[in-house]
Amino acid sequence: MIDLQVGPERVLVMAVQTEQYSPEQFQVILDEMTSLTETAGGQVIEVVTQKLPKLDGRTAVGSGKLEDIAALVEAREIDLVISLNALTPSMNRQLEASLKVQVIDRVQLILDIFAMRARSREGKLQVALAQYNYLLPRLYGQGKHLSRQGGGIGTRGPGETKLESDRRHIRSVIHHVKEELADIAAHRERTRSRRAQGGHWQVGLVGYTNAGKSTLLTQLTQSETYVQDQLFATLDPLTRRMPLKGEDRFTLTDTVGFIEELPTELIHAFKSTLEEIGGMDLLLHVVDASDPAQTLHEQTVLRIIKELGYGHLPVLTVYNKIDCLAPGQSVQATAFPSITISAYEPSHIDRLKQEIWKLLMADADWVDQRIPAHEAYKVAGMRQELLVTKFDYDENTGDYHLQGYRRRQQDREEETH
Repeated sequence: MIDLQVGPERVLVMAVQTEQYSPEQFQVILDEMTSLTETAGGQVIEVVTQKLPKLDGRTAVGSGKLEDIAALVEAREIDLVISLNALTPSMNRQLEASLKVQVIDRVQLILDIFAMRARSREGKLQVALAQYNYLLPRLYGQGKHLSRQGGGIGTRGPGETKLESDRRHIRSVIHHVKEELADIAAHRERTRSRRAQGGHWQVGLVGYTNAGKSTLLTQLTQSETYVQDQLFATLDPLTRRMPLKGEDRFTLTDTVGFIEELPTELIHAFKSTLEEIGGMDLLLHVVDASDPAQTLHEQTVLRIIKELGYGHLPVLTVYNKIDCLAPGQSVQATAFPSITISAYEPSHIDRLKQEIWKLLMADADWVDQRIPAHEAYKVAGMRQELLVTKFDYDENTGDYHLQGYRRRQQDREEETH
């Protein structure tokens, strides 16, 4: 029988504030759950919270709170319960048995959104790998939800028949997906190395999801990219040429947005994509300066960059969206170096380009070289290697005189690898 879903799924969000969350952090993530649910196509009808030292081992929430949730599920005709806290497979089964509706957690919700957003072959494979690894220990009892032909939140992705197969088959699929991703990653590494060896400076955009990275990529490179005011609008890394001062030796790469408590499954699955960050000469950390949770978002991104092993890379913090500041709200700039902009203001983009140039050149090697006329064949190679600022021929000495900047390649790559 086909289960048709009319309108958005009616969702109840349940959340336990354990000792691991500060009140501010808990509220930010709780507020974020509404945006995540809406992005996935649901509508938050009820939010139920509880404060406990740690999650209840059986159902995450206490027994009395579980009864309250069960009553709300029935009274408000809830289709789906989403837990802010990560659930173990046994918790998931106990909750579904008690509440008589599908229950997923924040991790599965984010995986579901990634499944919606993936466009490239690599992106789809990475999401599939994350979902398989997450769902493998949860296969028991999943059949009735995965077989709902009408679909819905938490059911997108690999599909019913594969997930209802035996575990050996699932592990085999995971193995093949990893092999295919490894081939794609190797190709990506070759492309990245060619850019670096060709003397190209590589700049990467990082930031909390929906901070405005894709908009900045569009403005800085004058290219058409997918720009939407929504969470995880960009999954696939996108590299474009970024001319600076008339020179085309620069590339700008957009990366997937980060989020507080980014699921481990996603970090592992998107390893090759996140490795793009490691090859950068400069990171632009884009921060939504208008977001009340700006400080927490900023700290989250810096922590993830450090955990990925890229804390040594130079960072320019870009406080974006000043056009969205509320009346009386000012930018809280805490990082250095930093710049405050609106991505839609051309003069701000010009200032940002100047700052990028200044930081890249400050970290480059200055070359001042004279080449004798009988070694003129070296000139072409030098011009390819350098960002030339001066080139002339000295008639008195018969020498070619070159001055310019060379990308400091060796130190950076030794640190990265």
